[in-house]
Amino acid sequence: MKLFGLIGKTLHYSFSKNYFTEKYQKENIPNCEYELFELEQINEFPKLLAQHTGTLSGLNVTIPYKLEVMQYLDEIDSHAAAIQAVNTIKFMPDGKLKGYNTDYYGFKSSIEDWDLKGKKALVLGTGGASKAIKKALEDLNIPYLMVSRTASTDCISYDQLSETPETLKEHHLIINTTPLGTYPDISDKANLPYQSLTPEHRLFDLVYNPETTAFMQEGLNAGALVKNGYKMLVGQAEKAWEIWNQ
Repeated sequence: MKLFGLIGKTLHYSFSKNYFTEKYQKENIPNCEYELFELEQINEFPKLLAQHTGTLSGLNVTIPYKLEVMQYLDEIDSHAAAIQAVNTIKFMPDGKLKGYNTDYYGFKSSIEDWDLKGKKALVLGTGGASKAIKKALEDLNIPYLMVSRTASTDCISYDQLSETPETLKEHHLIINTTPLGTYPDISDKANLPYQSLTPEHRLFDLVYNPETTAFMQEGLNAGALVKNGYKMLVGQAEKAWEIWNQ
């Protein structure tokens, strides 16, 4: 039996367990199970490995351990090293652990059907979820501007953005990496000058529940194209499966 799983602190909301369990059933993949492993602290990670020696074949990693888990790995993929976040761990044939970031691939695959040539992006939020997005945008040669509640040397504030609506007009790809709008707080959305949106805009929300967030609805109201984070989740999960089995 091959055991796969997800480590994190609070996992009752997990997308991964349902996704992989259904995948094993639909694709008739035998002798595989996917479990949730809640860790109160990351220092419980070695004990988890010891408990499942010989059966654990791959792990996903979610908040708040995407950075902290790196200290326990033997190798880090170049993309994950640049992002400074690991969300997938492969158990190598020689017993070593190698970390990857498949959020990067999930996001890239999610926007590949949008024509973004010559467009600039706004990335809402500077938390851990934004790291893979930034690296993907850099590799796609899409200039971006970070937006956070407080301005700093490398980002502007939401207040500054509202005071200069022309900034939004000049950035046609807007990516929400914050949890704003997630069920049950479905009316929440980032404080943006939404009146400046046009049909030329593309709004991508990492939130996938509800299917259409308040942020996305503002885009639809302006005739823009929108997407939620479901395809990104599927993309990162499939990339993880590919890594585990290559």
